[in-house]
Amino acid sequence: MSDADYIIVGSGINALVCAAMLGRKGRRVLILERNDRIGGCIRTEEVTAPGFLHDVMATTFVLFVTSPAYAALGADLASRGLAFADTGTPTGVLLPDGRHAILTRDRARNIAAFNALAAGDGTVFAAEMARLGEDAPFVFGMLGGALWSTASLRLVWREVRRRGPRGFLAFLGEALVSARAHLESRYGSDLVRALFAPWVLHTGLGPESAYSGEMVKVIGFALEAAGAPVVKGGAGNVLAAFEKLITDQGGVLRTNADVAAIGLNARGEAGDVALADGAVVHAARGIICSVGPEQLYNRLLAALPQPAQVAEALAGFRHGKGNMQVHYALSSRPRWKAGELANVALLHLTPGLDGVSRAANEAERGMLPAEPTVCLGQPTALDPSRAPAGKAILWLQLPEAPRILKGDASGIIETPADGRWTPEVRERHADRVEAIVARHIDGFRDGVIARRAYSPADLEAMNINLVGGDPYGGFCGLDQFFLWRPFKFSRSHKTHISRLYHIGASTHPGPGLGGGSGFLLAQLLR
Repeated sequence: MSDADYIIVGSGINALVCAAMLGRKGRRVLILERNDRIGGCIRTEEVTAPGFLHDVMATTFVLFVTSPAYAALGADLASRGLAFADTGTPTGVLLPDGRHAILTRDRARNIAAFNALAAGDGTVFAAEMARLGEDAPFVFGMLGGALWSTASLRLVWREVRRRGPRGFLAFLGEALVSARAHLESRYGSDLVRALFAPWVLHTGLGPESAYSGEMVKVIGFALEAAGAPVVKGGAGNVLAAFEKLITDQGGVLRTNADVAAIGLNARGEAGDVALADGAVVHAARGIICSVGPEQLYNRLLAALPQPAQVAEALAGFRHGKGNMQVHYALSSRPRWKAGELANVALLHLTPGLDGVSRAANEAERGMLPAEPTVCLGQPTALDPSRAPAGKAILWLQLPEAPRILKGDASGIIETPADGRWTPEVRERHADRVEAIVARHIDGFRDGVIARRAYSPADLEAMNINLVGGDPYGGFCGLDQFFLWRPFKFSRSHKTHISRLYHIGASTHPGPGLGGGSGFLLAQLLR
């Protein structure tokens, strides 16, 4: 007797989407999570002071609300309590000298604002967004679709016929342009460049990376169209809605269920899951692992022979930069010196395009950036229920944190010889970030009730798939993305073992809260 049709190892957004979609097909699903809660990188806790609800890692759900998974499951999740809060000003940038720019959800306002910063910048932006709108079926189809499929081949063929062979190749060439090249060749204003440059960091890339220019356009298009929504009451509520949906479908979610190994049935197919406590559960149709490649091949499959092709690919698999989080509980809403920033959902504090590039390069070389790019979220500006009446929280993400420390770019913070993050290094780097923020908010330090920082090592301790604090499931450069994620021979989330499937940030279509890999695999399975 099987315990489920499909067993899913891990419970991040891809696992939950996959389980819900399989449940709609009438399949019995069992989710096994090693931690004491489901959610992967989605968790809401009172980490600073009572009554202050912080999304400890992921917070913005624009990729989810614009995803095929949400189109399919949104109504079911809403009926189980999921709701979003948003603002008309999804993002902005603030430079050290106080100059700033804001992207709104109003195209006409954005055009006027950018044209005021530099003649023609708004017109260029409008043309870029209109062009991306025309290309959206193809661009988003390739970014999020099943690449090894007849549907994708048809999509490519239609695009070749529409543009002509030479025009199609020209389009692909333009899509590979870096963000620096794109921004410097299109926009005259350093503020407009600075507004978009930090967003490439959220795709696991840097401003000089291939295809980062295309990602700048895609993100600008998504933010303007869908905003930067957060879950009302905290991101944890999306987990509660998924759990209700999956259990209503007959699925089961088990926490504190650490999977130790995957075993094969008599036909050589993945069929058994052995837990660390000695229990064994059986799957009738397949096992789905929402984990990193190291966890899948080096731990869960450690007892089975590893093909040379897999061993070689795994040895060459690379991780990107780490991530750091800083959370604040404040006695009142921030008093920005530039008051119009009060309702911006996600604000980047940076010296600009060159500053983003410099900090990213320092982090890639193992150095603490001298002036890190600060992504500052204001959840209580969208959802006041996250804090006691009149009070506020801030969510800070530092996407340029070295996984292994080799030094401090400013020469001020002493780092350990073994390269490991320590609480002292974490707090001193958080102090550096706090000084950047405090320059722009009147009386900031006087209003701080509590601060809680998480280094890359802390994040990995919470989620073993965040190797070195890498939140993107591996380096997202061109050679390890699209058709080649996670390995050059990877195809349709299948592994070398029959009925064993691999999803999650390390697989196509990559990281984020869109649930793409879980959705794609569920579409494939019967």
